[in-house]
Amino acid sequence: MPDLSRDDLLAWPKAELHCHLDGSLRLATMLDLAEQQGKLAVLPAQDEDGLRTILRQIDDAETLEEYLAWFGYTIPLMQTKEALHRIAYELAEDNAKENVRYLEVRYGPILHTEEGLSLDEVNDAVLAGLKEAERDFGIRTGLIVCGLRDRYESASLAQAELAARYFGRGVVAFDLAGGETGHPPKQHLHAFYYARNHRLGITIHAGESFGPESIQQALFHCGAHRIGHGVTLRQAPDLMQYVIDHRIPLEICPTSNVQTHVVSGYETHPIKRYVEAGVVVTVNTDNRLFSHTTVTDELWLVHTRCGVGADALREVVLNGFRYAFLPWDEKQALLREVEAEISA
Repeated sequence: MPDLSRDDLLAWPKAELHCHLDGSLRLATMLDLAEQQGKLAVLPAQDEDGLRTILRQIDDAETLEEYLAWFGYTIPLMQTKEALHRIAYELAEDNAKENVRYLEVRYGPILHTEEGLSLDEVNDAVLAGLKEAERDFGIRTGLIVCGLRDRYESASLAQAELAARYFGRGVVAFDLAGGETGHPPKQHLHAFYYARNHRLGITIHAGESFGPESIQQALFHCGAHRIGHGVTLRQAPDLMQYVIDHRIPLEICPTSNVQTHVVSGYETHPIKRYVEAGVVVTVNTDNRLFSHTTVTDELWLVHTRCGVGADALREVVLNGFRYAFLPWDEKQALLREVEAEISA
């Protein structure tokens, strides 16, 4: 397969498996919601150009924790049913416009209960927005509920219970997100035990800003089916071989990894090494707003700057469908359709 153009990648059907709802708002929506809710003071600027300029400063974040602090601009605007419905709908619409056929959105519902909404009300609003977008744009979606590393395990367990109540009704998996340092996955074992015993998919942020022992815990203590990021996997060859042998996918988010200084740049990102070694890799945005990116842009960067060739990139794109949290028959039907389109 010859080198690809960005237009080629835009035309390809794609899947997005690692996208945070609260990190993927439109700038115009942020301003509109802030004005409606009387929260303009929450924002660092009161127009799109100003916001765009200031949000570029996220690239200077020296740690993952500094990067995560930027969510303080979005989460306060996401405390009503109307806002959550709108943001979920628009995120699915934006993905559909770049030919993303399957989208998994993740978020921590507990973050959106600060003004009186219950966990169920929060989740209902997000699911309603996604389902409406499915009807309008033909995209398929799944929702991933996140426990939070810096909260008590009781909070993670409550969210695992929420995810289980909605399994089969739009929720597909349970996750653990937040700063890794000082917050190992094994501190949330009861939440993952509950999620696994209710047949939820398990994906865990691990090996992003911490070493491979975080990945080890995610796999062997918490039962992860996929690993969010997994950039530090290369530091543990035996663990990397296990991940290869057992076909455990990594949800790689290249721009986010550069922003949080997990890697020094695209050219030094280990994604090419992982692909060549046989690790199952998927490419994702993490946060469309904060990483100023799209699925197409991330694939383009992986091709042009990380050095992943066209044939290998095709397999990476297909991996997004192969390892989606979908029922087997539905996944195979979708995969056949996508393979035919990309081949054509």
